[in-house]
Amino acid sequence: MVEQAKQMLNDKILPFWEGLKDDTYGGFYGWLDYELNLDKEAVKGCILNSRILWFFSNAYLVLHDKTLLPFAEHAYKFLKQYCMDKEHGGVYWSLNYDGTVFDSTKHTYNQAFAIYALSSYYDATKEEEALNIAYDLVEIIESKCRDDVGYLEAFTYNFMPENNDKLSENGVIAEKTMNTLLHVFEAYTELYRVTSDEKLADKLRFIMEVFEKQVFNEELRRQEVFFDKNMNSIIDLHSYGHDIETAWLIDRGCEVLGDAALTERMHRITAVLEDQIYNVAYVEHSLLNECEKGEVNKNRVWWVQAEAVVGFLNAYEKSNEKRYMEAAKDILNYITTKVVDKREGSEWYWQLTENHEPDTEKPIVEPWKCPYHNGRMCFEIIRRNNDVA
Repeated sequence: MVEQAKQMLNDKILPFWEGLKDDTYGGFYGWLDYELNLDKEAVKGCILNSRILWFFSNAYLVLHDKTLLPFAEHAYKFLKQYCMDKEHGGVYWSLNYDGTVFDSTKHTYNQAFAIYALSSYYDATKEEEALNIAYDLVEIIESKCRDDVGYLEAFTYNFMPENNDKLSENGVIAEKTMNTLLHVFEAYTELYRVTSDEKLADKLRFIMEVFEKQVFNEELRRQEVFFDKNMNSIIDLHSYGHDIETAWLIDRGCEVLGDAALTERMHRITAVLEDQIYNVAYVEHSLLNECEKGEVNKNRVWWVQAEAVVGFLNAYEKSNEKRYMEAAKDILNYITTKVVDKREGSEWYWQLTENHEPDTEKPIVEPWKCPYHNGRMCFEIIRRNNDVA
């Protein structure tokens, strides 16, 4: 698996994203359609840029290749100069190709990914400015985007609440989401990892308590996805990819905190999520997408496959159950043979249909399609090589 991951990074993912660097206007190009037509004037999502900054920072940390640092620096400069609102604070939702503001929405999810990226960039470069910006964003989230129950979602440019259409799906508009909560947790975990700041530790414990008491549905052995303002679930939806991703990200948070009692409590939950996903979603060498009101979506989405590999590896390391290792290897082989686009100048398909054929309606690059999930899969396999070699 380690050699597969290194080959995937070096031969496919890294060259592809290096080639999308915009040397004219900064950042990285925001759209490549299925036919591999590049739109140099497409909108640039700030989430996309943050995830690319995270990706190149971690590529350097894992591979120790100094030629990767200029790509991280390029993304950092774009984030700092264009994605940040210098007047009202926070990160915009998206920009025009030339760096002017396209969508001035301030979303908690977006602030979180910038923190995640800046923390890794600091780890790679020891650039204190990046750490300071990350802390500024933590302050914004905690002062403007949180209530007593959990984390709020969407705001105008000056942080007035607005409709959360960007992180709502399946016919509902959610006032709170499992997805945003998860990625605030992920961001704070990474910032805590590089700083050991006990104030962040308290926030991580708060989020895990919300997961434990309000997001995790013990009876159905899953997480709930979309909520009202009081964290009451508003739809019958099981997101397979998010459950397996959450399992290992919660475990990573427990690992960096080093709280034995908390780890024991949370491992009980993450073990249930792993077992349930293995039993209901691991089908035909891959992971199904989701189940809404009893109806299963059988598409194979790129990020769901990547998170399944990491999630099952993590489950194996905890339990030593061979079924999880076998599943991780099986899905990685599926990715290599089916999900990776073999065409020159491409990367991974966005998704496959239930017949395991590429969905030609989906682009190769768009504001959500980035090297975060598949790159992270490779990094995690390499970092865990003592267990998976």
